[in-house]
Order: sequence, then C-alpha cells, then structure tokens
Amino acid sequence: MSHLLPSERLEEQLPKLLPGILALYKKHSETFYLSKSLGQILEAAVSVGSRTLETQLDALLAALHSQICVPVESSSPLVMSNQKEVLRCFTVLACSLPDRLLAFLLPRLDTSNERTRVGTLQVVRHVINSAAAQMEDKKPFILSSMRLPLLDTNSKVKRAVVQVISAMAHHGYLEQPGGEVMIEYIVQQCALPPEQEPEKPGPSSKDPKADSVRAVSVRTLYLVSTTVDRMSHVLWPYLLQFLTPVRFTGALTPLCRSLVHLAQKRQEAGADAFLIQYDAHASLPSPYAVTARLLVVSSSPYLGDGRGVAALRLLSVLHPNIHPLLGQHWETTVPLLLGYLDEHTEETLPQEEWEEKLLMFLRDTLAIVSDNAWICQLSLELCRQLPCYDETPQEKNFLYKCIGTTLGAASSKEVVRKHLQELLETARYQEEAEREGLACCFGICAISHLEDTLAQLEDFVRSEVFRKSIGILNIFKDRSENEVEKVKSALILCYGHVAARAPQELVLAKVESDILRNICQHFNTKDPALKLCLVQSVCMVSRAICSSTQAGSFHFTQKAELVAQMMEFIRAEPPDSLRTPIRKKAMLTCTYLVSVEPALDEQARADVIRGCLHSVMALLPEPEEKDGGCQKSLYLETLHALEGLLTSLLQRNMTPQGLQIMIEHLSPWIKSPRGHERARALGLSALLLRHFLEQLRVSALVPFHNLGLLVGLFSPRCADLWPATRQEAVDCVYSLLYLQLGYEGFSRDYRDDVAERLLSLKDGLVHPDPTILFHTCHSIGQIIAKRLPPDQLISLLLTMFEALGDPEKNCSRAATVMINCLLQERGGVLQEKVPEIVSVLRSKLQEAQGEHVLPAAQHSMYLLATQHCAAVVSSLLGSPLPLDSHTSMLWRALAVEPRLAAQVLGLLLEKMSRDVPFKESRAFLLGRTPDRVATLLPLSATCALFEVLSTPAAGPAVLELYPQLFVALLLRVSCTVGVQLPRNLQAQERRGASPALAARNLEPCSSAVDTLRAVLLRSGSEDVAQRMDLEGGWELLRTSAGHEEGATRLARAMAEHAGPRLPLVLKALACTHSSAYENQRVTTTAFLAELLNSNVANDLMLLDSLLESLVARQKDTCTSVRRLVLRGLANLASGCPDKVRAHGPQLLTAMIGGLDDGDSPHSPVALEAMLGLARLVHLVEAWDLRSGLLHVAIRIRPFFDSEKMEFRTASIRLFGHLNQVCHGDCEDVFLDQVVGGLAPLLLHLQDPQAAVASACRFALRMCGPNLACEDLSAAFQKHLQEGRALHFGEFLNTTCKHLMHHFPDLLGRLLTTCLFYFKSSWEDVRAAAPLFTGEQHPLPRPQAAQQPCLMPPLHRVPGAARGAQAAAAGGPGSAHFGAPDPAEGPGPRGADQGC
Repeated sequence: MSHLLPSERLEEQLPKLLPGILALYKKHSETFYLSKSLGQILEAAVSVGSRTLETQLDALLAALHSQICVPVESSSPLVMSNQKEVLRCFTVLACSLPDRLLAFLLPRLDTSNERTRVGTLQVVRHVINSAAAQMEDKKPFILSSMRLPLLDTNSKVKRAVVQVISAMAHHGYLEQPGGEVMIEYIVQQCALPPEQEPEKPGPSSKDPKADSVRAVSVRTLYLVSTTVDRMSHVLWPYLLQFLTPVRFTGALTPLCRSLVHLAQKRQEAGADAFLIQYDAHASLPSPYAVTARLLVVSSSPYLGDGRGVAALRLLSVLHPNIHPLLGQHWETTVPLLLGYLDEHTEETLPQEEWEEKLLMFLRDTLAIVSDNAWICQLSLELCRQLPCYDETPQEKNFLYKCIGTTLGAASSKEVVRKHLQELLETARYQEEAEREGLACCFGICAISHLEDTLAQLEDFVRSEVFRKSIGILNIFKDRSENEVEKVKSALILCYGHVAARAPQELVLAKVESDILRNICQHFNTKDPALKLCLVQSVCMVSRAICSSTQAGSFHFTQKAELVAQMMEFIRAEPPDSLRTPIRKKAMLTCTYLVSVEPALDEQARADVIRGCLHSVMALLPEPEEKDGGCQKSLYLETLHALEGLLTSLLQRNMTPQGLQIMIEHLSPWIKSPRGHERARALGLSALLLRHFLEQLRVSALVPFHNLGLLVGLFSPRCADLWPATRQEAVDCVYSLLYLQLGYEGFSRDYRDDVAERLLSLKDGLVHPDPTILFHTCHSIGQIIAKRLPPDQLISLLLTMFEALGDPEKNCSRAATVMINCLLQERGGVLQEKVPEIVSVLRSKLQEAQGEHVLPAAQHSMYLLATQHCAAVVSSLLGSPLPLDSHTSMLWRALAVEPRLAAQVLGLLLEKMSRDVPFKESRAFLLGRTPDRVATLLPLSATCALFEVLSTPAAGPAVLELYPQLFVALLLRVSCTVGVQLPRNLQAQERRGASPALAARNLEPCSSAVDTLRAVLLRSGSEDVAQRMDLEGGWELLRTSAGHEEGATRLARAMAEHAGPRLPLVLKALACTHSSAYENQRVTTTAFLAELLNSNVANDLMLLDSLLESLVARQKDTCTSVRRLVLRGLANLASGCPDKVRAHGPQLLTAMIGGLDDGDSPHSPVALEAMLGLARLVHLVEAWDLRSGLLHVAIRIRPFFDSEKMEFRTASIRLFGHLNQVCHGDCEDVFLDQVVGGLAPLLLHLQDPQAAVASACRFALRMCGPNLACEDLSAAFQKHLQEGRALHFGEFLNTTCKHLMHHFPDLLGRLLTTCLFYFKSSWEDVRAAAPLFTGEQHPLPRPQAAQQPCLMPPLHRVPGAARGAQAAAAGGPGSAHFGAPDPAEGPGPRGADQGC
C-alpha cells in the first residue's frame, strides 16, 4: 500500500508508520512479515525522496541491526527469510544514505560481542555486494575498519571475516593498499589445523556454519584465484611468499592449487607475464627455496589434503622460473610421480619407495642442470630449511636425504666438506629421526664423495666436540653424558650408511681400516640407543660386504668378533618382551656375516643358533592389531630375521647332517609346553625343510640317514592343540618324504601319490573333534609307514617313544596312535630291534604321566608280540626285578588274545625250566651248608607268569596248558624252598619296593607259590585255592619244614575239587622221578602219595599208574622219597581199601623192604614202613601176611626200646596190629615173639610218652587172645582200656599172678628181660622193672618149675611144643630171648652189662 499512496500522503504517514512497525518487533516473535513490510515502506520512501527517513534512520538502523544479530536457526525457514528481508532493508538504506549507514556499522566492528560483530560483518558483506557503486569511494575506510575483526579468534567471526574478504575480492577492495593483509588472513585461515568433521546438516539446511573456518577459507582462496580475473595480478606472484614460512605449512595445498591455476593463466598470457622478476619482488622466495620446499613436502604426499600432488604440480608448472633446462624432463617425470600417488592411498603407500622416487627425481634434475653453482646454491637452501622441519621428523629425514643427494652431485669438495661439517655441528642429536636422516645424508653423499665423507667423519670424531670437551664451537659444552651418547649414535650410523651406499668396489678397502675401526670402539656401551645404532651400522657394513662382487675373495678378519658381539647384544635383550629392534638388526647382521669368509666354527654356529632361538622363541604371542600395529610389525620383522639367519646357516651346510643340527636346536621349542613357542618352532622347521628341498641337489644316491628321527619329531605335532601347529607339522612331514624321494633319485618335479595324500589330510586336522583328529593321525602314520625305508623305522619308533612323555597330551596320544600304526604295518621287519624297543618303551612308561600312555603301550607290546613273540618275551624277561607296575602291565598285555597268551605261557615255561633254579655259593664258615641263590631267568619267568596269569583274558590259554603249568610251577616251588634271592635283590627287598613296583613278594619260593595259586584261580580251580587258603597249605609250601605237608594238602585238595584234571597232571609228572633235584622228587612223591589217599585214584583209573610211579621210586637215593613212597602205598588202605588185597604182596614187599632201609637205627623209612604196615595188615590176604609175619615181628622188636618216641609208638602199635590180625591163629614162632614182647610192653606202660603207653595198652590188649589165657586176656581188657586210669601196681600184681599161675615156665625169661631195664634211661620204666621182678618172686617156685621144660603144658598153650622145639633148636626167635642184637635195634640201657 505504501507504493500506492501519493508521495505527500506517504510523507505525512511515515513519522507514524515507521515507529509503529519498529514497535511491533518487540511484540511479535515471528518478524518476517514485519521486515518484509518495512522493506517495502523503505523502498517507497526512498523512491519519493522522503526527508522523514533521515530523522527515523537511527531508530531504523538499531532495530534492523538487532534483527540481523539474532542467531539463525537452520530449522526455521521464517527466520532465514526474515534475515534476507532485513538485509534488503540495509541495501535500500545503503543506496540512499551510505555515509550514515557506514557510520553506524563500522564502529560496531570494534565491539567484542560475538553476535554484534558477526551480524555487523554480515551486513557489511551484503552492503559491499549489493551497493558496490555507493561503496566505491568508501573502500579504504572499510578496509581499515577490518583491523580488529582480523584479530578475533572466534570461529564464527572468522567465517564472517572470510566472507567479507571474499566479497571485497570481487569488488576490487584487495587491490587497494592494505589488501595484502586480507590475502594473508585468508592464507592463515587455510593453514589452520583440520578440525573434526562437523555433523552433516539436513538436506534442506543451508546453514553456512556447517563448514569450518579452514574449509571456508580454502574454498574462498581457490574461488578468488580462479574466478575473479581482477585478482590474478594481485595474487601472482604474491602467493609464492607463503610457500616457505613454516606457519603456512597447513595452507600449502590450497596455495599450490591456486598458484598452479594462476601460473597456467600467466603462461597463457605469455612468457614475459609468467617469468618472475625476483629483483622486483624481494620478498618472494628464491627458486632454490621453492624447489626445496615443494620437494620436501612431497615426501608426505597425503598430508594436508594431498599436498604432495599439489606441490609436484606447482613444481612442474614453475619449471621456467626454476631452471630453463628442466621443462621437458619434468613434464615427463612429474606425471609419472602423480600417477604413482593415484595408485596408492595413505595406508598402502610404501614410504621408502616413494622417497626413493623423489630422490631419483632430484638426482635426475641435478644431472640435467649440471651446474655446480646452481647445485651448491640448492644445497645451501636445503640446509637453511632444516630448522623448518623440527616438528616434522619424517620430512626432515627426507630433507637430509635431499641434502646428501645434492652434495653428491656437487663437484666442489670444499663445499661438500663445509656443508657436512655444518651438518655435524648443528644436528639435533637428541632426535632419533634426525640422527637417522643425518646418517642417510652422509651415506648418499658417500656415493660420490667417499673419501671426503670419511675424512669429515674422522675429523669430527677426533674433535674436542666429540670428546665431551670444549670444542670448536661451544654448542656442546653443556651436553650431558647422554647427549654425547646420542652424538656417538649418529656418527656410528653415519659410518653404517656410508658403508651401505658407497660404491662396492671402493668400500671393501675401507671397511676394516676406516669404518669398523671407529664403530667397534663403542661396543662396550650400555645405552640402548647407541647399542641399536651400533647394530644397525654393523648390519649395513655386513650387507655391503656380502653384496660386493669381490665378497668371495674377501677375508673378513673381524667376522668372529662381530658375530660374538651381536650375540652379546641379543642375549642382553629381555627374553619375554620385544621392545627394540636390536635383536632383529643383530640377527640380520649375523645373517650377512655367516655368508662371509672365513666360516664360523661349529661351536660358534651352535651359539648363534641357540642364542637367537632363545631370544625370539620365548617372546609372548604377537600383539593384536588393536594393541599396536608397530609392535606387531616389529615382531614379524624379527621373526623374518630369525628365519633368514637360520636359512643362511643351513645354506652353509646343505647336508642331512646340517639339517639335523638345525632341527635339533629347534627340538626343545617344538616340544615346549607353551603353544606359541611350538607354533613358531614348527613354522621355522617347515621353512627350513622347504628351503632344503628347494635347494636339494643330489649327485649320487645317498641315504637320508636321519629321516626317521625327523619324521618322529614332527609327526606327533599333527595333533597339537594349536591348529596352525598341526598344519605346519604336516608340511614338515610332507617335505621330509619328498626329501627321501629326492635322495632315492626321483626328480624334483616328481609327485608321489602316497605323499600327496598328506595335503588332503590337512583339512581333517582343522577339526577339533578328537576322534577325527586321531583318525587323521592314524592315516598319516599309514602314509609314513608306506614311504619310510626299513633302516629308518627303528629310529622313527624310538623318537616317537620319546614323544610319549610330551607335556602336550594330544601329541602324546598322537604318538601312541602312530606307533601302533607303524608296528601294525611294518612290525615284521623289527625282530632284531625288539630288545631295544622293549627297553625304550619300558623306560618311557616310567617317565610318562598320561593315563593314555599305558594302554597304548600295552597295545604296542601286543602288536609286537603277535609278530615276534619269542623276542618280546626274551626282552621283557630282561627287565629288572622286582617288576615295576608298568612292566607288569606290559606282561599282562600279552594275554589279551588266547592264541598269543598260550604262546607266551609256553615260552615262559620253557624259560623257567631251561636254567638251573639256583646256584650254590661257597659257605663262609667251615661246616656250614652252602647257600642256595636263585638264578635270575627262572625267577623272572616265574614273576612274568604271575602277571600273565593275572589277566582274565588268559583263562583259555591256561586251560589249554593247565597240566604243563601246574607241574612246572609245582616243581618250581619244590626246588626254590629255602633258596635265597641274589644279594642285590635282597637289598631292594630290605629297602622296600617303591610305589611304582608291583606289590608282590620276590622271594623265589613265595613267587612260585603265588604263581601256582594264580594258575588254579585262572583255570577255574578256585575251590582248590580256597581249600589251600583255609588249611594254610600255601604257607606250608613256602617253608622247608612244612613243604612236604603243603604238597600233601595240595594233592588232597586237587583230588577233592579238581579230580578230572589229574590224569593229564599225572602224565606230566611221569618224568619227574628222574629229576636231578632231590626236592622236586620229594614234592612230586608226596603229591602222588596223597592221591592214593583218595578214591579219585580208583575212580579215574589212575591206581595202577600211581602205584607204578611210586614203586619206581623205591630205590631213590633220597630217604624222604623212599619214605613218601611207603606212605603213598599205605594210603591205598584209605583211598582204595578194596584194592589192597589185589596188590597185597607188592605192598607188603615194599613195606618189609622199608623196614630194612638204610643203616641208620632211626631210619624214617623204617618208621614209615611200620606205620604203613599197621594200616595194611588188616586188608591183605592172611596168606600174604603170614609169609612175612615173623620177619616183621623180629624186625620191629628192637624199636620197642628206641630212644625216639615215634619209633617206639609205631613199632608197638604195629606189634599190636600183627597180633590183632592173627586172632589166636598164629604160628608158634610168632607166639614166641609175642611172649618175648610181654615184658617190654608191660614196662613201657610206664613210658614217659603217653603215645607209647597208649600203644602198649593197645598191643597188650591185642596180645591177650593169642596167649590162650582167658584170665590174662580179661585182665588186659579190663585194665588197659583207652581213657581208663591205670593203677600200675595193682595191674602188675594181677598180671604176674596170672603169668605165674598159667605160665610158670616163662618167669625166668621174663625175669631176664626185666633185668635189662634196671638201667633204663626212662625213670618210670627203670622203677617199674624192679617192681615187675619183685612181683614174680614172692612164692616158692613150684616143683614143676624145676623141670627143664620152658613152656607151659601143651594142653594149655596149643602149639607150644612146636615153638619150644624151634627155640631149643635155635629157631628164628631164639636170639631175641637174650640181649638184643645191636644191629637189630637198641635195647634198654645197661642190658649189655648182664645181671
């Protein structure tokens, strides 16, 4: 409406309208429509030339300024629109009242309030753009008012200032005096460090605050340079002066881009416009400075938004202003460098390679210029720029390389030495990168100036500066000891780089005399940095020697010293952490030195290998990338250095022996309990084997003698817990098999189908499932078994046995799997090696801890025994006694299969019976019986039998060999009774068995008894064993005193519980009657004798064979055997009484013969004969007995008075049994013996031994019926009953009465006999003799007694006449009525003296 009002009307309303609208600003938050209306009113007022506007101007400006200072919210479109309308209002006012507007705005630029200053700058920028004509004459005033905003550090203010400067550039403000300040401000903002990426604004947002100050400045500078033509002459070449100052380093990229554009525009304008007149522009950097700066910053091409590309492009564009000859070369070379950068990123760029390309670019440039003055000037400028890079070590390092390259191209030796000296004196030695750069500089310079470089270093080494004294300059006078060490480090590095880069044909002559002489004198340092520099320098020297074409003829006298020093450095490093590259560099040095002559001796080589392995293998696992890429890189480089060293050492001895030496050094690490150490060791081993295989050149077929050893070392690792280790182990075995094929004459490209299967098995090793893993190991074992030569099999097995004790249980299990696989596949060729295998297996079992080892070892022993049973048995028998638990388990392993168990049992029986059971040792004391000491082989076989028999699976084999086992062990028991252990085993028994030894008694007889008991238990004869346990039979068998009884009880138990097995046992015993060992004959005779005591002999039809066997032993030289024969024959009375009559004559003959056995008056055979006769007389035919009755009676009569109770008892009882058998029907000759025995029997009723007295009672009772005197017989029956107390006096009185009454003629004879007992050794008997004598004489002798007849009347004693006549005629019994014949037996003491 304001445009529709007439001018007068509008003029009239303005004083009311304007204040009214301004007042509304305070009432409404949404001011867009107010501002839009106000703009239209102002436009209308200006169009009519209103004077009222001037009076309202201050209020208008204040209100509008407050609106523009309101913060803009990008999310509010109305706010943004309001800003535009307010600025339109300012445009209207600027066009009509510019002076009043500037007078209002510019003072507000000096305020410190951020919103005020930013808003004011925004209005100024808008006014410059929208009211350019009105502001034309105000430019100096506006430029000067920007002084304080340029100093503001607020980022919002800076952005606003940059925007104002951009507007000024478009309208010619920067061409005014003071415009350079604005340009410099823009460059300064471009040099700001990059900020974090701000959050990206929304798609509809146009908020300029989203960009940083630097981004806005960079964009502004580029736009001004490229789009504002009038700025070209302002910016060129003015922007060049910002290239070299350090503070503008961050702006290099936008500067270079702007300068490239400006230069190209100048080139288009013509050469004259492009060439810089340096005389007219004194502030501009020289061409040398520009070249140096741009080249150095290009070494870090991706910094500062890719300043390398920008710098190189600018350098290429500036070539006419640098040197006229460089155009063509740089136009060709620079694009190649730019293309190289395009191919890489900051992460992938190889820095050393890139720097080398730049140095090559510099070298080519210097060669093209070929102007010594120009080159010297460039070198001077390069040196001057060194302080500019103190904060950027990498670029400074490259700058040093550029200096070295430039000095190398200089022909002036004075300039070269002067610059080198200055570099040595001014270097910041505390910085590692600078020391390295200085050294590189000297090394590069030495390419062309070796003599001068070494001379300058020598001069500096000799200077007082270097010796920590006041030197040429005072810059070092306050340096500490540490600082001097840094100087030394730099100089040592210089020597190393000189040796590394100097011409090879010249360096050999200088190595020992000039270079190493100055390096080696610092070896005794403890400073880590100096130590590292020493190692690096020696490494470079060594590499230079190796790379020389004359290295083959060069004799390096200091080689051994340097190698030893490197090893000292390596050993000084912490073994568990990797902090410095010292060990890596030292190993690289040794790698180079190894290939130089003279060769290291064996000890030195071993020390190098051992030391380097210990230094690297024990390091903790490599760090993850997140923990530090540098640390991981150092670890990998160190490991590669170790690989190179070991490969180099192996290369010096490319023989199987050399390979084995290397692997032996790795062996402890291959078996390490730490997984990362095993993984590294296997990786190194695989690398060495691959290298050996690749370099293998076989000129003749020779054996690979250590193949088995190496395969045995690696193959168990196929089951390692670490998957990487398993893979490497397979690769090692794979390489070894192909090495063997190579030594067999196969070509290098030959591929073996069996060996190639290993690669396909690697997938199975990735799987963690133990079943799959060990199945794969078994398959690997089969492959090895197929390709391994026979002569290598034993070494492979022995090595794998070592792996049984591996701390890594998986590997130990894998070893057992492969051992058993090899034994199964190839065990047939190992017969000669069985003892060694068994011995090693036993020893390894004692060392191994895993519970899986013993079952696997048992299976191994089983597999070996199935192929070489005799050899295995013989080898195991060589095990020391007592058997340890492991050896016992190995024996038991041989019983798991019946056929093998039977074979083993047979061999053990053979071994037990082959050797003598004992040896007699000489007695120390005269008259002492020699000691019997057990022999080892039968003792070992006995113990082994026990272990085999302890296995339940041995049952079928025991049943098969039952007779042989039973008989052999019974004989073994018999011949070891009383036998001692060897002294060494006695000592072990006294000390006690260790926990690993089987808890068994090693005493020979006890071990045999235990084994015999085991046979019974395993064969199903548990009842026999239990019966022996209950009766104590086993303990009896062990003792000399009870052995015979023990054998008897065993036979009794066998007859009762194992009768069906006796026929075969007796068959096996048949040959023992001729045994050379008396004890064996005794034991078997006792066993056979007891069998006749059971009816089993008759039931099994064994009677005849038993009798035959016993009778055959009657003439044995051993008394005990003969005695036991008689016992056995007598046992027929108990076992088969119905068979006694059939064998009566044979039995009686044997018994009667026994009475006459030997010359001893107390022969045990005679005793046994009497006991046996007592049992048999009632069962034989009467006619068979009658023929020998008298002889028996006569033969036993002397024993009535024997000193031994047993003999008295047996003879008297037998006498009673003989009387009992006769029952009144005996012949007179025997009756005579009965009468003659009355007196001894009566007197021995008082024998001190109850058994003798009891026997006398029995005999007298049995004699009574034969005397044909009922009264006397009744008296005997009455008084002599068993268990009844006997009143001897009363009984004797009664007996004498009957004797005197019925047999008066016998009294003289009885009296004579009684007189013999008056001096008896038995007191009671001696007392009874006078009593008996007295009882015979109280009455006068009857008349009939005076008759010469000595016998009772015939009608009272039937058959007496025949007896009397026989006696008178000197018959068989006559001699026994007087004193007894000493040859027949003892009589009462004193009988030989008469009455």
